[in-house]
Order: sequence, then structure tokens, then C-alpha cells
Amino acid sequence: MNRKALFEKVIAFFKENMPVAETELHYTNPFHLLVAVILSAQCTDKRVNQITPGLLERYPDPQKMAGATPEDLLPYIGSCSYPNNKARHLVGMSQKLLELFDGEVPSGVEDLQKLPGVGRKTANVIASVVFRKPAMAVDTHVFRVAARIGLTVNSKTPLETERQLVEYLPEELIPTAHHWLILHGRYICKARKPACEQCGLTGVCAWYRKSTQNQQA
Repeated sequence: MNRKALFEKVIAFFKENMPVAETELHYTNPFHLLVAVILSAQCTDKRVNQITPGLLERYPDPQKMAGATPEDLLPYIGSCSYPNNKARHLVGMSQKLLELFDGEVPSGVEDLQKLPGVGRKTANVIASVVFRKPAMAVDTHVFRVAARIGLTVNSKTPLETERQLVEYLPEELIPTAHHWLILHGRYICKARKPACEQCGLTGVCAWYRKSTQNQQA
């Protein structure tokens, strides 16, 4: 099966079995999602959703957060991973948001990456989720699932994975496909023990085909 046909089958599967696919982070506006995504680095969405209500009640906008110190934020985010770095990033991000964009979260990936704590993955998430731009954010789930199924070939970096995925995905589906792959990786195609018995993609999955052949050898 060529790559184009594989993508078509995978897209058809997700359209039928996961018609609604969206972020599991809770947010009410672009700034709140930006805060949540920065906090989510190497931290679960569940944990972030426990942290953000108290944090954003106290610092609901970039003006309030920019006036805080990293030490002010630590009591609110101490239970997430790398709280010291993230506290600095959140304050710096808020200050730069005011300085460069009048406190408004920009829609462009390049502009978003001018903010402290915002790398390409985070920028793509905001551009995709908030502004529905064809930006493919590649986290560990997307990187793993795309490689296992065979959507990407010999990809060594998140950027290579991003480029291969957007080459074959219809532009209008990219924001949704990002969530398809994340959620599939989070609940089915897990890192240590993929639940292949629950997966509807085993018929086209390169990793499943190879692991089955190895077991039979």
C-alpha cells in the first residue's frame, strides 16, 4: 500500500470512529489555552486542568500575570513538572505578549514563537486549536503513532514528522488530525503497551504487521 492510500484509510477510520476530536485541556480564551499548553510540557492534561483554575482566577489575563514574579506563581503550579522554569516562562510570556502584541495572543506560528516558553509545538497547538490554522503540532504521541502506523518513514525529529504529515493530510483536516493522533496515542497506541486488541487500525499498521511477523517467526 502506498503512502497516499494509507493516509486515506487512516483518515476514513478516524472520521468514522472519532468524529469529534479536540484538546482535553480546559480553557475559556486564547490566553488561558496558551498558559495551559506551556504548563502541559511533560505533564498530563489532567494535572494541568487541576492547576489552571486557581492560577487563572488569580492571574486571569496577561496584564495581571505580567505584574507577578515567578515566585508568586509557584504556589499555584508547584505540582506540575519543572515548576520553576514554567513560572519564569509564564511571567516572561505575559510581559512579551504585552510588549509585542498589546496583550492579544497572535495567530501566526512565527509570532507565537517570539514568546518565552513557546516552541514550535506549542505555537502549532495555539494556531491550530484557537485559529484553526493548518498547523500540525507534534508531541510524543503524534511522533510515536505516526511512525508506528507508517504515516511517517524514518523520521528522526518532530519537524520531520510534521513535514511528512502535512504533505499527505488535506489542509482542512490538519487541526483535527493532530487530535486524532494524540488521543489514539494516549488511550490505545500507548508507548509501553499498545492496546492492539482494541485498535481498528491493525489492518494497515506497519508496527502491528511487523510485531505479528516477529511473533510467528
